[in-house]
Amino acid sequence: MTVYTNFIGIDIGKFEFFTNIYPDRQVNCYENTQEGIKKFLQKHKEPLSEQGLCVLESTGGYEMELLTALCDQAHTVHRADGYQVKHFIRSYRKQAKTDKVDAKALALYGYERHATLTCFHLVSEKQLMLCEFATRRRELTTLLVAEKNRLQAPKTRWTKDSCQTLIQTIESELRQIESEMEQIINQDERLKAKQKALKSIPGIGEKISKDLLAMLPELGRIDRRKIAALVGLAPRANDSGKRLGYRSTGYGRAGVKPLLFIAAMAAGNSHSSLKAFYEELVAKGKPKKVALIALARKILVIANARVKEVVTQEISEK
Repeated sequence: MTVYTNFIGIDIGKFEFFTNIYPDRQVNCYENTQEGIKKFLQKHKEPLSEQGLCVLESTGGYEMELLTALCDQAHTVHRADGYQVKHFIRSYRKQAKTDKVDAKALALYGYERHATLTCFHLVSEKQLMLCEFATRRRELTTLLVAEKNRLQAPKTRWTKDSCQTLIQTIESELRQIESEMEQIINQDERLKAKQKALKSIPGIGEKISKDLLAMLPELGRIDRRKIAALVGLAPRANDSGKRLGYRSTGYGRAGVKPLLFIAAMAAGNSHSSLKAFYEELVAKGKPKKVALIALARKILVIANARVKEVVTQEISEK
């Protein structure tokens, strides 16, 4: 276990970010620009280099430039879950919320939880591009469904023409995104091998394999329990005393669980062992939705194992 001597909390906003080094009370403010980040790195050069741990939250992408700068200089960074940090602050009965308070809280969070925190590692540029394309496609697909629904009962001819124009534009953009994603994967032998492994699983086709590669870069790099919890497919216990509560799944990375649910529905209608697994659960009295969630988790575990074989082979070849 790494021994840290400095814990730096960073609260990031759109235009500026605040920093605090535990246990100091002083909070510094910098502009969230290249110049501001450069000043921060210069002023905190010693604390960062002397076994320093930086803790910051996900802030809608505004943290990426600072994250990249810290990783490029080989500094240790943890990107914290905002939900966990929020409850950590509440455990101290602190009601006030300011940027300075949050910076101090993040530094304290790093100090108290550093033994269990995972370090952030930048993924490849191609992986980032795939993720951006997949996110944009999901946004455009939502718009496309909305416009097609409006087209069903337009109030005027102008509304109908407007809907049709937007639909054509969105469909053109979606085709372009598909082409770009396919090109990125075909140019990278590792991504091609991972996609081939994913497509060998019943229920996972061309589109879902691309999205899983883009939105779940952890595939094959963590164990089956962690990947299930990350996606939100791990059942959570709800017991108290002699009461055995209903176990449910929840949270998880946005956009991934619906993909696996679709894959589970396809696998449930295929001629494979996965269909037999689904039918066995239903025969035991499980509701169909519960059986589908269990099937989705099984597909995820298989996908993780097969991608892990590809990752292991890459490491051995190096």
